[in-house]
Amino acid sequence: MKIVVVTQYFWPENFHINEVVRGLTERGHKVTVITGFPNYPHGHFFKGYGLNGPFRETHDGARVFRIPIIPRGRGGGLRLALNYASFSIAASALAPFLQVGSIDAILVYQASPVTVAIPALILSRLKHAPAVLWVQDLWPESLVATGTVSSATVLAWVERLVRYIYLHSDLVLTKSYGFEKQVRRIAGSKPTVRYFPDWAGSVNPAATTQRQFVDLPRGFRILFAGNIGVAQDFETILGAAELLRDHADINWLVLGDGSQRTWVEGRIRSARLSSVHLLGQHPPETMPYYFGQADVLLVTLKNEGAFALTVPGKLRAYLASGRPIVAALPGEGADLVRQAAAGVACEPGNAESLARAVLSLYEAPIEERLAMGARGLAFYKENYDRDVLLTRLESWLSEVAQKGSRADGYSRSSENRPYA
Repeated sequence: MKIVVVTQYFWPENFHINEVVRGLTERGHKVTVITGFPNYPHGHFFKGYGLNGPFRETHDGARVFRIPIIPRGRGGGLRLALNYASFSIAASALAPFLQVGSIDAILVYQASPVTVAIPALILSRLKHAPAVLWVQDLWPESLVATGTVSSATVLAWVERLVRYIYLHSDLVLTKSYGFEKQVRRIAGSKPTVRYFPDWAGSVNPAATTQRQFVDLPRGFRILFAGNIGVAQDFETILGAAELLRDHADINWLVLGDGSQRTWVEGRIRSARLSSVHLLGQHPPETMPYYFGQADVLLVTLKNEGAFALTVPGKLRAYLASGRPIVAALPGEGADLVRQAAAGVACEPGNAESLARAVLSLYEAPIEERLAMGARGLAFYKENYDRDVLLTRLESWLSEVAQKGSRADGYSRSSENRPYA
C-alpha cells in the first residue's frame, strides 16, 4: 500500500510512530511521513535542523517531508500554542502540494495536539484517501488534567473540534480501552473505534554495546525514563525521595528531559536531594542497557481523571525489560501492572504511598523482584507482540483502503465488528 503518515513528531524525536513506520516499510509498503522539524522535548531544533531545512529526507525506507514550525521553547502556554498552530496551519497549506502521489490510506499519529488531524483530513478529502486516526492523547481531557486550559468556553470549542475530527475519520484507533469510552462519549456510535496499543521498540544490540554509557551510582536504583513534564507528577516523586533520604543507598535515576526540568533541578537543590540524579536524555537504543541496570522501574502520572484512561507507552517497554515496576498512576495503567503481577501499584499523587511501595521492593528478596520482572516479560510477549500488532494494523489499513474514503462514500456497515 501507499501510506501517508501525518505526525507532528518523528525521528530523531523518540515517539512510537518511528517504530510503526519502520515496521510498515519492512513489510514492503511505500510510506511517506509528513512531520515537523524535531524540537521535542528540549524546545529547540535538533542539531542539523532549522527553518532552512532539510525539508526532505529518507529514514528507515520512508520518505520524510518536514514542515516548518515554531519550536515549543520551554513549553509555556503561548509558545506551546504557537508550536501546535504552526504545524497544523503550515501542514494544511503545504501537504496538498507535496509529491505524495496517489494514496491508499492516511495514518494520523494523534499525540498532542489533536489539531495534527486537520491537515490529514484536508489531504484525505483532496486525495480521496481514507484517514485513520490513532489517538495517543485525549482532548480536551488532557488540557484539563495538565491545567493548560480552564476556560469552559474554550474547552467546549475544543470538544466540538474533536467531535468533528472523530466523525470525519474513517477509522479511530485507541491506545487504551479507556480512550475508546471517551471517543464514544464525544462522538457517539458513528465512528468505527478499535483498540490498538503500543509495543516496545526494536533495538539494534550492536549499536547499544558500542555506545558510551553514563556511569550510574551504586546501590538500589529506581529508574524513571521519559518526559519530565506536568503530567508525570515529579512533585510526588521528589516527595517520596525526601521521605526515603535516610536510606542512603536508594538512588532515584531520571533519564529524560522536558518542560519541568528546571523546576525539578531547583527542588533538588533546595531540598538537598543528593539521591536524585538527572541523567539527561539518551537515545532509544540505549534504554535496554539502562533498564537492565535498574532494580526497579518507575512510572507516574498525576491523579487526574484523563490519566486514569491511559496506559503510558513506556509501561510496555518496562514490561519487556523484565524488571519489576512501581506504578504510581491511576486507572488502566495501574490495573495492567496488577494484572501482570509485574510489580507494585500505589496511590497516585501520594508521596507516602510511593515511598512505601519503593521500600517494599527495596526490602524484598531479590528472587521475588526477579519473579515480578519475569511475569511482566511473559505478559508483554503474550499481549504486545510486534508482528501480531503490525499485521492487525496492516489489515485495518487495507480494509479502509478497499472501501475508500468517507468523501467517496466510505461504508460504515462494519462498525463495532470484533477486533481482528
